[in-house]
Amino acid sequence: MKWLTLIIKYRLWLGIIFLAIAIFTNVQAGFWPSFVIYLIAVVLIVGHFVFGPMRLLQQHMETGDLEGAKKVIDSIWFPGLLIKPVRSVYYTVKGNLDMANQDYTNAEKHLKKSQDLMSGGGLLGDQMKQAEGANKLQLGMLAMQRGDMKGAEGYIRAAIRAGLPDKENEAAAFLQLSSIMLNKREFRAGKEYFRKAKALKPTTPQIADQIKQMEKYITRMPG
Repeated sequence: MKWLTLIIKYRLWLGIIFLAIAIFTNVQAGFWPSFVIYLIAVVLIVGHFVFGPMRLLQQHMETGDLEGAKKVIDSIWFPGLLIKPVRSVYYTVKGNLDMANQDYTNAEKHLKKSQDLMSGGGLLGDQMKQAEGANKLQLGMLAMQRGDMKGAEGYIRAAIRAGLPDKENEAAAFLQLSSIMLNKREFRAGKEYFRKAKALKPTTPQIADQIKQMEKYITRMPG
């Protein structure tokens, strides 16, 4: 619905225009003739600050347009005003953008903010639980980047328990656990997690290549 996208994109400016029209009408004809126009203005302006342009953000993320997603994120001036579920998505996307730019310090900070909002009880339903799982998986990968294997294992196990949105994320989680177990010399567990990852038949090139590389040496390991 292109018209809805346009309304969301220009919602604040439309709200300001309606507010100006409402004030003019109020001065010329009184409050009640301007009431509906005031109401439209308030809905548009409040909607901009409370719900944000998340529909626009979703379109950019689905197409992999990170530059477009960054522009949408930068257009949110007061993230603290966003309702809790939307604010959580905001910080998750900021964390993803930071990871894409290899800014792991800010990525962890933003992902933890998102995680705190999810843990606050404001997000309900399977979809939000999966978002929590994906968030924890990313935190686990960041911990691995820092060499914190214990923290990484905790986050990744928590991600699997929470549930992940698709088989690609599940495969990534099992592969990371396999790597951690092999690093701990727990070969049997490492092989079991590797089998689980391979059984999911992921199609993401990076994950599929990682499975091929691990398969070359994991069968020679004891356990």
